[in-house]
Amino acid sequence: MGNRMGRALRRGTALGLVLAAAWGVSLTADLRGVNSRLAALGEEPALAAALMEAQLGELPGREKGLTGWGRLLLRSSPLLAAGEEPVLDLRAGQEETEPPEPPDELDSGGEDEELPDLEPAQNGERIVEMTGQGKEGSLYLRDGGVYVYNRTGQELDSSLLGEGSVDVPLGEGPQILIVHTHGSEAYSMSDGDVYEESDPYRTTDCTHNIVRVGEEMATVFRAYGFQVIHDTTLCDYPAYNGAYDRSKAVVEQWLEQYPTIKVVLDVHRDALVGSDGEIYKMVSTEAGQKVAQVMMVLGTDTKAAHPRWKDNMAFALVLQRNLVRGYASLVRPTVLRTSRYNQQLCPGSILVEVGGHGNTLSEAIAGGRLWADNVARTLLEMKG
Repeated sequence: MGNRMGRALRRGTALGLVLAAAWGVSLTADLRGVNSRLAALGEEPALAAALMEAQLGELPGREKGLTGWGRLLLRSSPLLAAGEEPVLDLRAGQEETEPPEPPDELDSGGEDEELPDLEPAQNGERIVEMTGQGKEGSLYLRDGGVYVYNRTGQELDSSLLGEGSVDVPLGEGPQILIVHTHGSEAYSMSDGDVYEESDPYRTTDCTHNIVRVGEEMATVFRAYGFQVIHDTTLCDYPAYNGAYDRSKAVVEQWLEQYPTIKVVLDVHRDALVGSDGEIYKMVSTEAGQKVAQVMMVLGTDTKAAHPRWKDNMAFALVLQRNLVRGYASLVRPTVLRTSRYNQQLCPGSILVEVGGHGNTLSEAIAGGRLWADNVARTLLEMKG
């Protein structure tokens, strides 16, 4: 509120100064000469645009134009009026080429958080498509084409990405375990995929939730000759809190039964909501098909003992390097967070987010299958 009042006061003051100046000029100068000079300056869009930005600040997109004080200021100044179109063109171009950064993940921030409060979109009107990509600086660490988003709160640099060792020996017997800590997570019904909700964007129907995506991924791994165990336990139902404790018990049971398991994938879907309630839909276009983006999340030892977290990271980065070489934008930057996500149980453990709740099930299946296909080929190289 204070910022809005401040802006209004500054713009009101500017309006007063402009009107006073115009009145003064009308008393002391030849208006025809002034008008001709203003018109000449107005023919230089770059100058007009710069002056307009300086006086009015950042302008909205073309579809909004100017209202209120801004419109009155324009009417009082031919130079500013001449600059409106170039500035709006510039702003529209920036909006097309530089989309806003998506908000932080809601569904992957802690091991025992409360159920996210997600509101359904009406006819898809609040769903915004975005493609998550790394960038220079900020909290991103970079190694070639691989980006890691540091959400630990710790000061880290890119040298970290060369630490750790890959300890994922793949032999005979079951090698891959797929589990779902939040198995009831589901997707948007905007493409006609209708299901009965247990909560918003959640269902216990495993043909429509993240378990279905996990089974599609398991099918791809099996096609490459891997033995896969897909545990379909809904660890977040009927209670959401304690889901990671329950999935931990599931993983420990399978690791004890089959010590040959070296890769543990905890498959989720993300939840991304903007400050105004927008639902972000993370998409990539691969071979002409729109698919959900996939993101790997890695735990650290920030909150609890996790002595081999850098080994987990080294394994994930091997996968990420091949993924960014194989696909234009299928994968979002890998994320480092403070929780462990049960990854202390096995150095080949990764939390995998397939799309967000704004994506459709068909997009998630397509993105999950492409991710699994590339990862399977990488695992074959490691096995060989």
